[in-house]
Amino acid sequence: MSFREKPSPGRLLLDDTVPLTAVIEASQNLQSHTEYIVRVQRGVSSENSWQVIRRYSDFDVLNSSLMVCGISLPLPPKKLIGNMDREFIAERQRGLQAFLDSITQHPLLSSSLMVKKFLDPNNYSANYTEIALQQVSMFFRSDLKWEVLEPLKDNGWRIRKKYFLIKNKEQPKERYLLSWVDLGPDKFLSDKDLQSAMKLLTSLSTPYVCPLLFSSTSESSALLIRPFSERGSLRDHICKVKPRESYLKKYCNPKKSQGLQLQDVKLYGRQILEGLKLLHDGGVFFGHLHASNVIVDDGVCRLADVENGVLGVPSALRPAFTQLRKINTTESIDVFCFGRLLYEMVYGRPPDAVPVDQYPDDPDAAVVSVLQSILSTEACKSGMPSVSQLIRTPLFGDVQLQHSEKLQIKVPSRLREALRTAKESLERRLQEEQRMIHQHRRLTRAQSHHGSEGERKKRKSLARKKSRQSAYENEEDVSVRNNNNSGSGASSPPTCPSSPTPPSTTGRPCLSVCLPRWAFWCLRSHLDYGIVTVGPELCFHLRRLSLCPSVPPLSPCDDLFHFSSRLDGNTAVFIQVIFG
Repeated sequence: MSFREKPSPGRLLLDDTVPLTAVIEASQNLQSHTEYIVRVQRGVSSENSWQVIRRYSDFDVLNSSLMVCGISLPLPPKKLIGNMDREFIAERQRGLQAFLDSITQHPLLSSSLMVKKFLDPNNYSANYTEIALQQVSMFFRSDLKWEVLEPLKDNGWRIRKKYFLIKNKEQPKERYLLSWVDLGPDKFLSDKDLQSAMKLLTSLSTPYVCPLLFSSTSESSALLIRPFSERGSLRDHICKVKPRESYLKKYCNPKKSQGLQLQDVKLYGRQILEGLKLLHDGGVFFGHLHASNVIVDDGVCRLADVENGVLGVPSALRPAFTQLRKINTTESIDVFCFGRLLYEMVYGRPPDAVPVDQYPDDPDAAVVSVLQSILSTEACKSGMPSVSQLIRTPLFGDVQLQHSEKLQIKVPSRLREALRTAKESLERRLQEEQRMIHQHRRLTRAQSHHGSEGERKKRKSLARKKSRQSAYENEEDVSVRNNNNSGSGASSPPTCPSSPTPPSTTGRPCLSVCLPRWAFWCLRSHLDYGIVTVGPELCFHLRRLSLCPSVPPLSPCDDLFHFSSRLDGNTAVFIQVIFG
């Protein structure tokens, strides 16, 4: 069944999980208002950036649309009089920048459609709800037993995924969840292999994976039907919220969230691990484990949306694990996601950031041990444990399961090979993105270090040292050439190329030597006293030279030390000792 027209050749599917950053570059005053020029960048590449122009009223509308989240955002207040003053505009621009930073750094707000439209209107101008309704209507015209009861607005964070509550006319009391989703940038299966994979998942019957009743795919989208859980997801249970409410209202700032009891943490954790092991053993990659994708019914946890991996949609936690280069396989992604989920089950909220080395309190040593093996700095550097290793830990090893039989997925050999190839392609894309992020982070640190005050002083000192060393090497070369000329019977004393010609010494014995500047200052430190005249030529008139005690004292007018040097100190000093 075809839901949408085939995408044009070479079309690149946009990864909605790549974070957007926004910087207000300038402002401009028009007739009666001020416009702010915002530079938006996707990811770490500065080449993938663009400008949008927004007025204060646009920021105000965005803030109003986000008020449902229950978070007080730092939007600067309105001002009717004096709002065109230069100082006021500069102050408001700083306030609007703080407002943008608070939004783009929040994991849920930054992924919302309102924020995406505000920062990237070209890529998010489509009405995805209307598109989904059209595709669902086409499906219902071909299968008359289904009926739409109501659309579930803002039920999930994905922009290109919409939900509908439906019923089967043959079973009017039962409720089902229909979801329509665009295929993502990690879809590496061929259309034929994708249909085979979806057929496999639809026929899958296991206690730890939420059943998929129906699936249909086209070149660019998929339609899925599964049972609807009135109790909601595991995250709804932790946050103690109503399942049908907007996800921003439920999860941005939950007031009553609370961690689970230890016995529930152990039971639910073991059941989730069994579901992951089942998928891994069958060669089915997942990568989308979080509390909203776990359904709890009658004390049993089931993984939901297990088809997301083969449909190629990016993981909600992708911005987190792309920062950690050791998490570079689908199995390690699932373990990393499980660590975050375990933290949320214990403490009632997901960790603010990973790695995590400090914990609010220690409910149980076995829990902390597992968390440290996944979320600690050492674990993120050295690698994740496997699902089988986690099952054997003291926290989960003694959990008694109702379904003790060995579970497995029977995957045809051809499909298994196609899944393996797609998995490798997915991992290569992840590793390439991690490499780019790592290089960008290193460059940013280097630039920050290079621009620090201490580093600037260090560079100046090093430059002076290199300059002195270079001058010293040049002076040694000049000294060698002068000595060679003196040994070959040259009639005139050698001079430094940059020094003026020394005064005539006709009829008077003299000794000529070319010294480096540092050697001259050492010589000067041994002089008893003298008179210094500073000018284009520096002259010392000395009465006695203590450095050479064998030379008898001469009259002041006869023991003349004459030298010439460029005032910048880049040349050698020519010294001529004249004996009258």
